[in-house]
Amino acid sequence: MKFSTNDIHQQTKDISMKNTEFLSNLSTADAKKLRDRIRETKINVLLVGGTGVGKSSTINALFDSQGMDNRAKVGDSTKPETMEIDSYEMENLIIWDTPGLGDSIEKDATHKIKISEILRRKDANGQPLIDLVFLILDSSSRDFSSAFTLIEKVILPNLIEGDRDRLLIGLNRADNAMSGHFWNKSENRPEQKLIERLEEQVKTVSERIKADTGLDIEPIYYSAGCEIDGEILSHPYNLQKLLSFIMDRLPKKKRAAIAMHINENEANFRSNDEKADYAEKIEKSIFDSVTYWIKDVIGDVAGQVGSMVKTVVTDPKNIKIAAGWAFSAITAFLKKK
Repeated sequence: MKFSTNDIHQQTKDISMKNTEFLSNLSTADAKKLRDRIRETKINVLLVGGTGVGKSSTINALFDSQGMDNRAKVGDSTKPETMEIDSYEMENLIIWDTPGLGDSIEKDATHKIKISEILRRKDANGQPLIDLVFLILDSSSRDFSSAFTLIEKVILPNLIEGDRDRLLIGLNRADNAMSGHFWNKSENRPEQKLIERLEEQVKTVSERIKADTGLDIEPIYYSAGCEIDGEILSHPYNLQKLLSFIMDRLPKKKRAAIAMHINENEANFRSNDEKADYAEKIEKSIFDSVTYWIKDVIGDVAGQVGSMVKTVVTDPKNIKIAAGWAFSAITAFLKKK
């Protein structure tokens, strides 16, 4: 029997709704238990980068950080306010902000010691505290030598073997990589000549890290956008791709916990390089994480819905629509009081 595209989409939608229906049909006790466990899951992200690379603008563009303590102080002052590593909390998402590097040899040495100390810190369960090390570079720079040294001498030696894939490298300010030239402002994307420059940067950084450490790391070029005194001067680019890579590098169970903090301004995620369907990747990561939590927390309910969940996540035709519906249902579910 043959189906039209609309028929197939409706069937997939129906399957997806069945997979998310159980969220609203859980008993009050089970729903509270599930939400509490996810909300209580701490996510610790360590931000590393030079002074003024755009750490605060990146975090504010990615996440709804209005509730973050001392939000304006994260990262980007041209005159660093502190020699310490500060933490800023959005409920269960904790951003650890390191002082900007590059001010002086003496200060950088002190900063590197502090970065090493926090990377060695353990949580209450004896596991490494930091879930993700996010190193932000400036695409407009031509010299990343200090970053390569930091990765080789400080970051990797203080990550246990199984956690080395938790390093993410972002090349911010892609729109300024060639002094603002070859950036199509009306379409908010790089033109071919700038793409070639950015791709060359990615290749250079990746090859250097491979040579120094043996690790295969794919940096991501993006722009966090720029807003000064409420005036938007440039818009974000490739943030959806960046978020999908963040999801990939977080432990599976923590991906659902971070979902409740994703910035609800869809415009921030609208412009991307379109090399993949990053929205699908994000949605599937969250969907898989919640099904993990259901099996872990509720057990019997997982048995009842297990076959339906398997139908969705193993059939490529179903994943995109199913995950999209799951994403909407899951985020609404997690934000309930």
